[in-house]
Amino acid sequence: MSSLTSPSSSNAGGRRRLSLLALVTGLAGVAIMALTMTSSLAAFTASITNSINTAAAGTVIMQEQNAAGTVTCLSTDGTGNNVTSNTATCSTINKYGGSTTMVPGQTVSTTITIKNTGTASVAGFTLAPGTCTQSGNVTGSATDLCSKLGVVISQTAGGTTTTVSPASSTLASLATGGALTLAAPVAAGTTITYKFDVTLASSAGNTYQGLAASQPLVWTFTA
Repeated sequence: MSSLTSPSSSNAGGRRRLSLLALVTGLAGVAIMALTMTSSLAAFTASITNSINTAAAGTVIMQEQNAAGTVTCLSTDGTGNNVTSNTATCSTINKYGGSTTMVPGQTVSTTITIKNTGTASVAGFTLAPGTCTQSGNVTGSATDLCSKLGVVISQTAGGTTTTVSPASSTLASLATGGALTLAAPVAAGTTITYKFDVTLASSAGNTYQGLAASQPLVWTFTA
C-alpha cells in the first residue's frame, strides 16, 4: 500500500517554512538596525576650530640722528617714507667735523646715533667706508690728505663702549679695509651711539692748508 501526503499536510509544512523564513528575516533586520543605531549614536567626539591663523612680515628701518637730535635721516627717506627700496642718502649729518677747519694735531669729535625703528630684530650691522677723495688747490706734494687724517670710531651699545675701527686708522686705510662689523643683534627700538674722532696729523705742513677730504659711509642693517 503506498503512502500519500495529504494536501493539507503539504500546505501546513510550507506555511511553517514561510513563517520561519519571515521570522529569521525579521530578526536579521532588527539586528542590522540595532548595529546601525549603535554605531551612529554611541560615539564621543571633540573638536577645535582655529578660526584665526595669520602671519606677518616685520620691518627693518634705520634712523640716524645728530647728537642734539635736531637732524634725522631715515632709510625710507629716498622712497617717500616707505620700504620699497629702504635705501636713502643722508647729506645733513657730517661725521668728520664738516665746517670745522683743523690745524695740525687738532682732533674734531662728532657723535651720532643709529636706531632700529622697525618691528623686526636686526641680525647683522656693518659700516662700509667708501673711497676718500681730496679736493682743493694742491701746493707741492700735498696729495695725500686722506692719509694725514687719522680716525677713531667707537660705539656705545648697552652701556659698553668699544672701538670698532682698526688701530692707527686713517681715512685712506678705512677705504681699503672693508666693512666694519658693528654691534648686533639690534632689537627693534634699540639705539646705538657712535663717536668719530678725526685728527689732522701733526706732520701736515703748510702745503696742506685749505685742502679738504670727503668719504662716504654706508650703514647697513641685515635681518
